[in-house]
Amino acid sequence: MRFWITLILIANILVSAAQDKILPGAYSTSEYFPLLKNKNVAVVANHTSLLGNTHLVDTLLSAGVKVVKIFCPEHGFRGTASAGKKIKNAVDKKTGLPVISLYGKHKKPNKSDLADVDVVVFDLQDVGVRFYTYISTLQLVAEACAEYGKELIVLDRPNPNGFYVDGPVLDTANYRSFIGMQPVPVVYGMTIGEYITMLKGEKWMKYAGRLNLKVIKCKNYTHDSLYKLPVNPSPNLKDMKAVYLYPSLCFLEGTKISVGRGTNKPFRIFGAPFFPKNLPYKFNPVSMPGARHPKFEGQLCYGFDVSEEYKRILKNKSLVLYWLLNAYKLTPDSLKKTFFRSSFDKLAGTDKIRKQVIAGKTAAEIKKSWQPALEKFLKIRQKYLMYD
Repeated sequence: MRFWITLILIANILVSAAQDKILPGAYSTSEYFPLLKNKNVAVVANHTSLLGNTHLVDTLLSAGVKVVKIFCPEHGFRGTASAGKKIKNAVDKKTGLPVISLYGKHKKPNKSDLADVDVVVFDLQDVGVRFYTYISTLQLVAEACAEYGKELIVLDRPNPNGFYVDGPVLDTANYRSFIGMQPVPVVYGMTIGEYITMLKGEKWMKYAGRLNLKVIKCKNYTHDSLYKLPVNPSPNLKDMKAVYLYPSLCFLEGTKISVGRGTNKPFRIFGAPFFPKNLPYKFNPVSMPGARHPKFEGQLCYGFDVSEEYKRILKNKSLVLYWLLNAYKLTPDSLKKTFFRSSFDKLAGTDKIRKQVIAGKTAAEIKKSWQPALEKFLKIRQKYLMYD
């Protein structure tokens, strides 16, 4: 108990001393430690769940909190698994706690998973993009908590892409999936705390009225902040340039084109073996941790390094569609019929973009077509912003 009190006092001193430093909700221990007293706690966490250099789970255990299990999302508890790779249940070697995968046999905690739990603490660093699956995990965890009568405490973290809103709004009637569950645009400009509050308020989640939700807010953050992630959120977002470029380049994941998985510049480059050989950049994808058997493994690809184009996104606060359009134009006519993979419409959240690209529409024409739904979303979003 004494150590717990001391830890809270130290944390409060750190918060008050860092008047201008952006601090995630996890640092505000005095706001949520009392809510965990004498309760069995489950933590949804991965390698990004840090207070300084200390993992949240270790911090809670040191403070005497009774953590009974860990839930982990895509990429696993240590954040090293490749995108889409199923994660198995395990035991954390350091703490001996069971680690239950929410990206394996099931993506939603079941009744058995939560039987010995009173409260769930959710702390994951999201990147603010609809098809980045941590917000889908958040929704399913929230629904499970509401269904089985468990409290949910979300430790909010800044959104590194929270300074703009852009992209097509998901057509939920036809393209709802784990990489897009709600009628939100590709870049939705909300923190996970704001997002789950919207799902509850708009009743976009099951059992919304029964959810006992508490959001612990960030300190010194606004949506004008350019928050630099202290830890890479997943294996193929290796730096802030990739984080900024990811929402635009990820459209190419649903095509025949490589975005550099299996290189040292994933989501900073793109190309293909069938592109013209006189293009300014070349790369050769290889299998590596976090990118097992990438697209065009062992084949020389010709394309572009767009690493510095992140500056355009920061300036214009909008998605870049030119790369998708250019990739389609550079693809030989004999391959154009198979340019789009079956996953593209799920990524885009609609079949309109695929059809518009094939029809030769310009980026301006495509963007204009998604504006009505985007304006409708912006009005909904405004009700749930916590950091204006």
